[in-house]
Amino acid sequence: MLSTTRSSAHRASAHRLQCLTRSLTTDSTTSHTVLTPPLPLSKPETSKPRQSRLYPRPRPAVPNQRQALPTLPPSFGRNQVLPVPDSTRALLEDIVGSFEAPIRYAFAYGSGVFEQAGYEKQKDKEDRPMLDFIFAVTHSDHWHSINMQQHPGHYPLHARVLGSSFVSKTQELSPGLWFNTFVPMKGVNIKYGVTTVDTLCADLLNWRTLYLAGRMHKPLRIIKDDARVRLTQQVNLTSALRTALLMLPESFTQRELFSAIAGISYSGDPRMVLPAENRGKVENMVSRQENQFRELYWRLAQGLPGVRWAAGSKSVEQDTSPHARAAHLKKLPEELLKHVHQRAEGRGPPREADESAYWLRIAGDKEFPTILDSEITKIVRYPATVQSLKGIVSAGVAKSARYSVAKVSKWWKGTSFSSSS
Repeated sequence: MLSTTRSSAHRASAHRLQCLTRSLTTDSTTSHTVLTPPLPLSKPETSKPRQSRLYPRPRPAVPNQRQALPTLPPSFGRNQVLPVPDSTRALLEDIVGSFEAPIRYAFAYGSGVFEQAGYEKQKDKEDRPMLDFIFAVTHSDHWHSINMQQHPGHYPLHARVLGSSFVSKTQELSPGLWFNTFVPMKGVNIKYGVTTVDTLCADLLNWRTLYLAGRMHKPLRIIKDDARVRLTQQVNLTSALRTALLMLPESFTQRELFSAIAGISYSGDPRMVLPAENRGKVENMVSRQENQFRELYWRLAQGLPGVRWAAGSKSVEQDTSPHARAAHLKKLPEELLKHVHQRAEGRGPPREADESAYWLRIAGDKEFPTILDSEITKIVRYPATVQSLKGIVSAGVAKSARYSVAKVSKWWKGTSFSSSS
């Protein structure tokens, strides 16, 4: 009996060790996991449980259900924590905190958070730009069920009739988001997209759709943090930096670098060929957010071989030899590399013949920057088109029409601003 008990204890101990050593990027944590963010992003939640009038209520935490992720060093990912005015920070946190459905990770982005050229700040609340949010949750069906009870008006009539299962199934369609738009909260209009942490991290690591990863290449304000997302976001930012370097010459300015990074997610976006998005959006964004872009990428660039970007300097130089470019190329995200491999087939000796020569041949091709841009366009086009069509379902016909009119108005204002500059 004693030997049996010891054997069971050994198996339990081994199981706990196996859980602890799982990869951070493939094993998600439950919502009760206690994580220490690198920098304080919001006020800690009160220990007193909030009384919920909703059904189904948020799932309670189960003690000792799974090992906690290792605590991140306090300075890890500090480049991701971008400051905003106190009034903006308080408003963003107040909006996110008003949702009773559990949110694992949340951020705000766009012209309502960070200033963009061509969009003057409006004192009238009705003329202020809509605040854009992304919420990453653990179980989307459960989340929408709770949110429909608390905020039924956020969803169109057909979504409320068909229920949370319909919403979550629609959300799962590439690129994996459900948007509620033109939602009045706390005196402003907001738009929020809901995805899962698994979907978000997969795109950040592999660029499967570049829809979420592309939005997170640009300045954003983290409102609720998560260690797993912060880790994968750091990989995403580094991937964006490597990709931009591969498309740039030996010498360039930091603004050219930031424009190349910001333009990744707009390649292939169908809205860019229609009067539904400002064609000068990248330039408008970078011109007013240059400091935020630098905060995101300058420290990361210091760790890349062959990149020379001094503190305080706006000029960047890089080693453009085939060996240096091959080092960046081999570390591009999986989906983009797959497209590059397909493009390289039949244009020289196969990879199996001489792997080193294979990478040098691709990286040394003078047409490679054009090829890379073309393959990024292919990745972006399909999910961006699907999400645009999903907007009709998630917002309803009336809100979709209103949103389209607002986008055309932005496009017209941006065009007028560009022509007058």
